[in-house]
Amino acid sequence: MSPARNRRDDEVRRLLDTPHPIVPAGLVAHATARGRRTVRRRRVLARVLWVLLAAAVVAGIVLAVLYWPDDAGSGGGGTGDGTWWGQAVTARLPPPLLPRLPQLPHSL
Repeated sequence: MSPARNRRDDEVRRLLDTPHPIVPAGLVAHATARGRRTVRRRRVLARVLWVLLAAAVVAGIVLAVLYWPDDAGSGGGGTGDGTWWGQAVTARLPPPLLPRLPQLPHSL
């Protein structure tokens, strides 16, 4: 082995042979309580996110059922022309939040 490697090993052994610092009495209890709080917060956050995901899925299913086109044109909230974007459905939707942008001419 090289002398530099032995010197580093000797320095590490010297540091480890010294007496260890005294740990405060309540440190373990404080760290345990803090870890439990962190885990609890993460669990609550995960549950809230799962509930929001489930609510979004339910809302999507409800909207799909309400606005899905019907084949016969009677009932179901469809437009009757086989599309979901017809005048009867879009009249019930809220207005867009942003104003409509002007259309650019299609020229090449």
